[in-house]
Amino acid sequence: MKKQQEITYPLGTRPDDGEVLKITEGVFWVRMPIPFKGLDYINLYLLEDDEGWTIVDSGFNSSKIKSLWEEIFDKFLDGKPVTRLICTHFHPDHMGLAGWITERWNIPLTMSFGEWTFGRMLYLEGEEQTPDYVVEFYQQIGFTEPMMKRVKDRGFNMFNKAFHSMPMGFVRLDEGDVLSIGGSEWQVIVGTGHAPEHVCLHNKEKNILISGDQVLPRITPHIGVYPAEPFANPLKKFLDSIIKFRHLPDDLLVLPAHNDVFVGLHNQLDFYESHHQERLDRLKTACQSPKTAIEILPDLFDRELGENDIGLGIAEGLAHCHYLVGTNEFVRTVGQDGVWRYGVRKLARDKVA
Repeated sequence: MKKQQEITYPLGTRPDDGEVLKITEGVFWVRMPIPFKGLDYINLYLLEDDEGWTIVDSGFNSSKIKSLWEEIFDKFLDGKPVTRLICTHFHPDHMGLAGWITERWNIPLTMSFGEWTFGRMLYLEGEEQTPDYVVEFYQQIGFTEPMMKRVKDRGFNMFNKAFHSMPMGFVRLDEGDVLSIGGSEWQVIVGTGHAPEHVCLHNKEKNILISGDQVLPRITPHIGVYPAEPFANPLKKFLDSIIKFRHLPDDLLVLPAHNDVFVGLHNQLDFYESHHQERLDRLKTACQSPKTAIEILPDLFDRELGENDIGLGIAEGLAHCHYLVGTNEFVRTVGQDGVWRYGVRKLARDKVA
């Protein structure tokens, strides 16, 4: 049975655009608007240090957010500089202004190796024309002609446009590292699946977890397969990394990147496991005969996906199919049309992709 979400929101409030809301001593919540329908906002955090401030995540590259940051810099920092920027992962709503903030304050970017390298690679690879390997990937998963036209028309420079700039160097964070900020220790926990090496920060003394996109209320983190790693198994990585958070106390205050600050970490971890198991069970029932990543969408989602959501839905569907290929319950085959199909393993009668 699917686990129900049972979480609470103890603060009972949230900051307005660019407002700074105190969570506890030395920890502050900033909320910025982002142009992503359905998310609408991202939560960023300020940690007060003895000689300055640490920012956790920069926000999307937009003039609006730059202006809001400047207001915060001018009115809130009490004359102390920003001395560190930590980015949880490479996605543009988290890292889009990393170059601007690090240049503005002449500070290094701090993040994990996997996130910096992946983000810098996508930033530098930006092209007006969609590369052949991207086109081939979407053809192989069964995109229709209208869908392929959108892939080709949008080019491959989204990350290049979404980042102000991409710092050439960084300070590396690894699993288990401890950062001393304001006389308090923050331990690095690296989650996987949503992003390669997503950094979360746990403060035992304050009983706080800054979770980024790794643990969210109300929604599940997006787990998808994309052209850069077409045979990836991110769902396995995500489910495997849940154990890293099981030892944390259940009354922990979780500071997520989206929606509201909440209590109920263990419930959310249980919910994620049951949610994805339900999706896997649906697929095993639906794919007695092989189906494409597009054909499985009605089996995974209870609503019809719109044009803005269908790409994310297909990426998530592929992640679930690849998980079942990894457990040897599914087989990936290639039809005469060159399109990948996924189905319950019975007889090896087709060419395996």
